[in-house]
Amino acid sequence: MKKLSIIVPCYNEEAVLAESYRRTKEVLKQLTCPSEIIYVNDGSRDATRSILDAISVSDPDVKVIHFSRNFGHQPAVTAGIHHCDADLAVILDADMQDPPELIPDILALQEKEEANVVFCVRKSREGESNFKLITSRLFYRFMNHMSEVAFPVDTGDFRLIDRKVMNEFNRMKEHGKYIRGLISWVGFKQIPFFYEREARIAGETKYPLSKMLKFASNALLYFSKKPLKMATGLGFAAVLVGIILAVWVTVGKIIGYSNAETGWTSIMTAVVFFGGVQLLTVGVLGQYIGILFDEIKARPEYIVDNTKNFNTNPSVSCKARSESPKEA
Repeated sequence: MKKLSIIVPCYNEEAVLAESYRRTKEVLKQLTCPSEIIYVNDGSRDATRSILDAISVSDPDVKVIHFSRNFGHQPAVTAGIHHCDADLAVILDADMQDPPELIPDILALQEKEEANVVFCVRKSREGESNFKLITSRLFYRFMNHMSEVAFPVDTGDFRLIDRKVMNEFNRMKEHGKYIRGLISWVGFKQIPFFYEREARIAGETKYPLSKMLKFASNALLYFSKKPLKMATGLGFAAVLVGIILAVWVTVGKIIGYSNAETGWTSIMTAVVFFGGVQLLTVGVLGQYIGILFDEIKARPEYIVDNTKNFNTNPSVSCKARSESPKEA
């Protein structure tokens, strides 16, 4: 007797919401479980809010969380998990690149393997540029190299998590969450589900290059101390180069093969090199100090304006229907 929640973060998704809801609802009708959809409106500026309110009025199994402003995709997913009281939850984007029709198969795999997490691995990705595909592949492999925790490659937030994982996730108080990394960090039994990722059904991506870079830097800095170690190693290397250069100039001056007074090029090279090392090291330290500053302020990750339908509780058991077409 398990309850299922579909957590859907939304930001300016008026072009896809109606079709997204229709397809997701059709899938949930195939299940005999208590199921619901939790939409998190991340401060949308288009008609997303009014569309979600209308859907919640017509369907009591649709719950809506409205943010007071735009806080970001990861806080929206976090809010969905915080407000979820189900035994199982599937994180699903509204753009339908991750097909909701796969949910019954994911549930079946989770039940068969008794897994705590089923993470969805993209075998292919339609409608995305070669630049995004290449940088995405490089990012996941670079993160695995830099982090102390192994992350599954070629995955997004599309995954199923159980109550045990949600409870541990809700204990995490840090800001700037990299959710797919945190779920990997939690541990327990995690298994892959391979699928073909589709193109957006409408609208534009909410992750332009600037947001992708910010997301990548947050993931790296929150999950790895290696940049600090690399900065330290670079500092030692710079000191070593400086010592070698000083010895070379001094010995050359003593034995007469070096004309140090005219070495403008070598001096400028050394100054630029050491200055760059210092700026790089200070920059890395500054990024970590900025994270500490944000954490110490302890501001909430998001602010909820209002919610819809959080008092309704459907009740049926959670298994895919096995009736024959005639019985259905």
